[in-house]
Amino acid sequence: MEAKEQGLLIVLSGPSGVGKGTVCAALRKRDVPFTYSISVTTRPPREGEVDGVNYFFKTKEEFENMIKRDEFLEWARYVNHYYGTPRRYVEEQLNAGRDVLLEIEVQGALQVKKKFPQGIFIFLVPPSLKELEQRIVSRGTESRDVIHNRMVVAREELEMMKHYDYVVVNDKVELACDRIEAIILAEHCKRERMMKHYITALKEAE
Repeated sequence: MEAKEQGLLIVLSGPSGVGKGTVCAALRKRDVPFTYSISVTTRPPREGEVDGVNYFFKTKEEFENMIKRDEFLEWARYVNHYYGTPRRYVEEQLNAGRDVLLEIEVQGALQVKKKFPQGIFIFLVPPSLKELEQRIVSRGTESRDVIHNRMVVAREELEMMKHYDYVVVNDKVELACDRIEAIILAEHCKRERMMKHYITALKEAE
């Protein structure tokens, strides 16, 4: 009795500087069985980047046509280039039974939630605002004014926590990864998901 369980769309976001990229990199090193979402962009490929591996590279016209056809779970424009999460690619992975991890900013995550409310939305937070500011300062790449503005935005983004299913504190990267893996395991074991899985399998066995 077998029936393929659909994968989970896991959306990870949080305020700037909280360490989303670091946590995702650590999850990769653990060989967690995720498929990482590949974005579509209109910027030119950098040396060594491969279409369909690093990004799906499109022209501005192609991207705008995709917007018109509602082919993105979310999209935005940064520094004169478009970036977006392709709905078809994500759905193909999910239908194949693969979990898809999407690391994204808060506004993009809210776009995804409108179109894909069944996703699992995880909000990564710092241990404190003071710690978040220290992390940004320690980069040594931004002026005091920029840091102040980032903290103002971070406070606004923290208020968006109410739109998420889970909140994970990134006090230590390894502990944050443990918590995220535990959330995914629990989601796969939910009654609603398991019942659907076995009802389908029983029907196919008749």
